[in-house]
Amino acid sequence: MTLSNSGPRLSDDTILSLDDGDLHVCQDGPRDAPVLLLVHGSASSTRSWDQLVPLLTGSQRVVRIDLLGHGRSAKPDDRGYSTPEQARRVGEALDRLGVGRAVVAGHSSGGVVATALAEQRPELVSALVLVNTGPSLDAFIAPPSGSFAPSQWPPTDEQLRAFASTGFSRAGYRIPDELLDEVRCMTVHTLTATMQGTREYLAERPLPDRLAPLGKPLLVLFGEDDRRWRSSSAADYQVVPGAEVVLLSGLGHTPILEDPHRTATELLPFTTTHTP
Repeated sequence: MTLSNSGPRLSDDTILSLDDGDLHVCQDGPRDAPVLLLVHGSASSTRSWDQLVPLLTGSQRVVRIDLLGHGRSAKPDDRGYSTPEQARRVGEALDRLGVGRAVVAGHSSGGVVATALAEQRPELVSALVLVNTGPSLDAFIAPPSGSFAPSQWPPTDEQLRAFASTGFSRAGYRIPDELLDEVRCMTVHTLTATMQGTREYLAERPLPDRLAPLGKPLLVLFGEDDRRWRSSSAADYQVVPGAEVVLLSGLGHTPILEDPHRTATELLPFTTTHTP
């Protein structure tokens, strides 16, 4: 691990070698500050948080992890990609980093992994933030027919843009090419296995039912114009005692990219209040 020489601030990228694959980790912010863990969604990576991180590091140590099969982490085809397995690896990575407690924020299926982490390691998670994370399969909006069928790999630019288009709704927003590259760098197996793992976890039990007995403070942010999950389903999280649910008008499935400043404005008061 390489630390910067600019005083008490930490900015580094490192690879953690776990038993079932190497994980890429980014850390930013004061090294002695409370930890905020950011978990990306399927077919994405730590880079999806790039615009948001500088807005969060004033008083927090921000940790991002590329889940196995994504970004700069290993992409083995002989490992499991279920949601509980991904959550276990995240917990192991935090152990290796010496993190004993953290606020955990997840975008889309990253919120599903965050929920699984809270179930597995409740002592590790002080509070949860779910950003456009569908509460159950009933809330899923089926993609347009033929928008993405990975029968050949890598996909064409046209296939990639069709696949990614429903992830954004803000007028005039252009999907960054580097995010499309993150999908292209995956394998068919890691992409499909990760998505299947999310579906199976949600089918087994809706997230609000999982979260309600955990007693964790919960903030739900949901772009009102989401084209992947019905934004009205965010109300389902109200069964979690004390849950805060905020709908973001004019934004779609990925507010962390469509409007990072507005996302940070909603996120920071909650994480500051609940940092361990």
